[in-house]
Amino acid sequence: MTREIKVQGTTAAGYEAVREEFAALLAGEKPDHAAQVAAHVRGEQVVDLWVGPDTDGDTLFGVYSSTKGAAHLVMALLVQDGTLGLDREVAYYWPEFGAEGKADVTLRELLSHRAGIVGADSGFTPEEIADDRAIAARLATQRPYWRPGTAFGYHALSIGALAGEVVLRATGRTLHEVYEERVRAPYGLDFHLGLPEALEPRFRSVLPMMPSPDERAFLDAQPPQPGTLNSIAFNRNGAHPTDLESLPNSRAVRAKGPASVGGVASARGLAGMYAAAVGGLDGREPLLKADTVAEFGQIHSNGFDLVIRAHRSFGVGFQNVAEAWYPFLGAGSIGHKGVGGSQALADPRSGLAYGYTRRRFPFPGGPAPEDERLVRAIHTAAVTR
Repeated sequence: MTREIKVQGTTAAGYEAVREEFAALLAGEKPDHAAQVAAHVRGEQVVDLWVGPDTDGDTLFGVYSSTKGAAHLVMALLVQDGTLGLDREVAYYWPEFGAEGKADVTLRELLSHRAGIVGADSGFTPEEIADDRAIAARLATQRPYWRPGTAFGYHALSIGALAGEVVLRATGRTLHEVYEERVRAPYGLDFHLGLPEALEPRFRSVLPMMPSPDERAFLDAQPPQPGTLNSIAFNRNGAHPTDLESLPNSRAVRAKGPASVGGVASARGLAGMYAAAVGGLDGREPLLKADTVAEFGQIHSNGFDLVIRAHRSFGVGFQNVAEAWYPFLGAGSIGHKGVGGSQALADPRSGLAYGYTRRRFPFPGGPAPEDERLVRAIHTAAVTR
């Protein structure tokens, strides 16, 4: 029997259908499931909804790789300022990175997942996974897994640490400090790279995925592949394989906020960051100029991803969400999904900024299955209102 879903929160006039869609999509979920969806259109919050026990609009969840959107926003701001140059070699800022054939790798190639530094031969410890500086130190001397610039593959657990080390060497400030001072604090965003102890009571731990018997049989039939690029990129190749499902449940990960996967946020925080970046928030001008958004949203890597082993599309750091999942969005849309089901994005053409979180890890991991219909419903209202 399909259970009745009580959706809480508000929608602006013209967006009422989003509430109905949200309830319908979650009707089959487990009783302990929780989720949030929020959206801004041209600076106005139009959707702020949530569902689930012990959850409201202020509840915080681990957002996995949606964290990368915050890291790439910092990079975009520093490029816009002239502090960083996309076509400068990474080793110009960080000399140690030039080892093992990486001297000519540019920042543009690195952020576009073309550098081939997806992990370490012997893997990382749990302590290193939580510590971007430790990851960066290990990867500075790592030989690339393909010739930089010739192909691309998702730098799942490494891109935030690599970008962060460039920021530190160029500015003397950590990526987290720049994000806090220029993005999170000025807008009061509930999107944290490093969750303060005082906010821990608002955090809800990730619930494990619950595959059907057929899905579980499929998972159990997959042999371990410790030497593949996918295994290396997701740190399943060493003595301490990373369990992605439980990663945000580690206080060390939440406290240090590794910039690839360690962010903690509400849907309001995710949508608010992209609204501030691209469309403007609280009556202020957007953080990014139109030319900056266009450059970072322009497709740089498109086709067969050597790590994911499927078609993917990246701009400079940001995923090209229109090409990857939502073809109805405008060209140049930017964002990033999280393997635990979170999604955050901005469509500069419609003025839409979107954020979604969920508590239960989806099967098989990646954008939540409900995202496509929610994004479509909000986008349709935005362009027809």
